[in-house]
Amino acid sequence: MQLGKKGQKKTHEHYPAAEGRPVTLTVEGLNHDGEGVARFEGLTIFVPGALPGDLVSARVISRKKAYARALVEEVLKPSPARVSPRCPHHGLCGGCRLQHLAYEEQLVYKKGLVEDALRRLGGMKVPVLPVIGMEAPWRYRNKAQVPVAWADGRVLAGFYQRRSHTVVDTETCPVQLLPNDEVIRAARRAIQRTGVPIYNEKDHTGTLRHVIARTSRASGETLIILVTKGRELPGKEELLKDLSAGTKNLVGIVQNVNPRRGNKIFGQEDITLWGRGYLEEELGGLTFRISPQSFFQVNSSQAEILLEKVREYGQLTGEETVFDLYCGTGAIALYISRFARRVIGVESVAAAVEDARQNARLNGITNAEFILGRSEEAAPRLAKEGYAAHVVIVDPPRGGCRPELLETIITLNPEKVVYVSCNPATLARDLKYLAKGGYRAIEAQPVDMFPHTSHVETVVLLESK
Repeated sequence: MQLGKKGQKKTHEHYPAAEGRPVTLTVEGLNHDGEGVARFEGLTIFVPGALPGDLVSARVISRKKAYARALVEEVLKPSPARVSPRCPHHGLCGGCRLQHLAYEEQLVYKKGLVEDALRRLGGMKVPVLPVIGMEAPWRYRNKAQVPVAWADGRVLAGFYQRRSHTVVDTETCPVQLLPNDEVIRAARRAIQRTGVPIYNEKDHTGTLRHVIARTSRASGETLIILVTKGRELPGKEELLKDLSAGTKNLVGIVQNVNPRRGNKIFGQEDITLWGRGYLEEELGGLTFRISPQSFFQVNSSQAEILLEKVREYGQLTGEETVFDLYCGTGAIALYISRFARRVIGVESVAAAVEDARQNARLNGITNAEFILGRSEEAAPRLAKEGYAAHVVIVDPPRGGCRPELLETIITLNPEKVVYVSCNPATLARDLKYLAKGGYRAIEAQPVDMFPHTSHVETVVLLESK
């Protein structure tokens, strides 16, 4: 059948690499999601689990007009950068997708992600320094958020498979702090024994949705959060008894109530069931109180490096007023308060603001204040009230900053902006906006907060032209 013949409809079978077709591919690179990128008959094919330099036998599983996806069936010739992953669930679990890539090559890849985003999406040439990695990139995560499920008469507790909500039952995770592993194992046993009803997201029935463990790197103390659909928790007393007896250095058990459908883990209500409802962590010589819903960097050792880089880029002399937008529990604000005259933090999560205020009191800091509200609304209000900032720090979520916030920063006209980003794409977009408003990106410093994943944190210094 001739392609393009009048009256005939072109289907995917007429394109190269139709769905189901076996292909032999030489992988040339990695995309922003850590997937191998190859070319076949002029078509781009994304190959999860493949690395640059691999020669693989694969099968096409989906086909679009501009690209296809394929799964590796056999690695015919491995890349020199390929290593054996530590985790037995690698390739099935949706996390840590780059464990099979040598760590030094992960850092090179992440530097390239930042450079590519700034050049291609931001249209700018910004010096990007080598990524600051970890000496021992294992057992670094201080928080585990684990969905639970029921299958074949037993409780599953682990992480989701990639691109699905199928739970991979996980006994150990090599990037989690050891106490987090112990909590998940204890929770699995306790849930199985007590028969707590497991939540079913398909029909919105059952009770227990997630088990979350947060561990202090400094003290080894652990906080457990049980996310439930409603306030009622059948078998609660037995569950608490098992968890408290089976977990070392446990300081508290909290119930978080999330009655809504959807992927959002936390609801708005926290109920302390046992012990205290918060954890304490040490960072940069300061003590931080962390509530169940409060944002706190999951890699404490790398967070200290990031904090110091923010301070360095702010070039603080002790005379400055600093705005810290999206301040969370106040880690950045309180760290730099020792080098500035005044710091004003803004955060939209009430529990995080209360933690930040408590953290200031814990550390005897009197020149930092915290405002509850959306940064997009609070920053313009501060500007109208006559507040001036010498330095503005922004640490937004993955979606980046809203245009009205960027416009307010331009109106405030601080001498320096320090942008902390967890998403190179939105970072590039926002830097481009700020460049049009008179700011020049001087330097970017990536920090590897999440080894063995495709994520990278970046700190950028901008100066007013």
